[in-house]
Amino acid sequence: TMKVRVLGCSGAIAQGCRTTSFLIDGRILIDAGTGVGDLTLDEMRAIDHVFLTHSHLDHIAALPLMLDAVSSLRSTPVQVHALPETIGALQAHVFNNVIWPDFSRIPSASAPFLRFNALAVGQTLNAAGTLLEVLPAEHTVPAVGYAVQGHRGWWVFSGDTGCNPAFWQRVNQISMAMLVIETAFSNRESTLAERALHLAPHTLALELAQLNPARPCPIYITHTKPSETELIMAEIRQFDARTPHGFDAPHDIRWLRAGDVLEV
Repeated sequence: TMKVRVLGCSGAIAQGCRTTSFLIDGRILIDAGTGVGDLTLDEMRAIDHVFLTHSHLDHIAALPLMLDAVSSLRSTPVQVHALPETIGALQAHVFNNVIWPDFSRIPSASAPFLRFNALAVGQTLNAAGTLLEVLPAEHTVPAVGYAVQGHRGWWVFSGDTGCNPAFWQRVNQISMAMLVIETAFSNRESTLAERALHLAPHTLALELAQLNPARPCPIYITHTKPSETELIMAEIRQFDARTPHGFDAPHDIRWLRAGDVLEV
């Protein structure tokens, strides 16, 4: 089976909380939040591909530090895949020789520590023998989600997103084995969630209503704020206890934790 190791899945940092990063079969990172810092040097050195959802700090914070830690131990560049706008933001604001050295030109432009690869929504890629598809997301900056093909179906990650009909249109067409979806705010902060293009439990309910009831799968909640996690999960359980239209039982909704290993 494909193993997805949850390095971080919190919406902010606190003791025991790490921001978004998933390690797939030891070779691929989906986002590079602070959870990457818990890997050993050998584990970081083995990562050949990084797929970023967007440019926000909680999803890219560990990337420059990881590259600094292991690039001299590698013989090939780390391939960083992202939207052109995300790459542009990294070049302008991180790898700009002010905040951090430009690792796409060190030690030379022909043999760098880092190589950027632009991608687009709807694109499929094969990385380290693993098939990925780029999914649409709706956020305050250009953003995507990802579907990764495992042995039992597709592991699907929403990325940071608000309401997103195009996402459901696509994932209802594939054999989804597992869904990881954000719910960053509680209902009491729904106005902030709407402005920030994040989900709260009441909008999560509207999103899950678009999920094909003929294809149920485990649903993992990610990106909760540490101070609000208990309230967010209580509000989710409350709405989900009212059986959604078309489903014979409530969804199988679980809270994602750093350190979890998901097998797909």
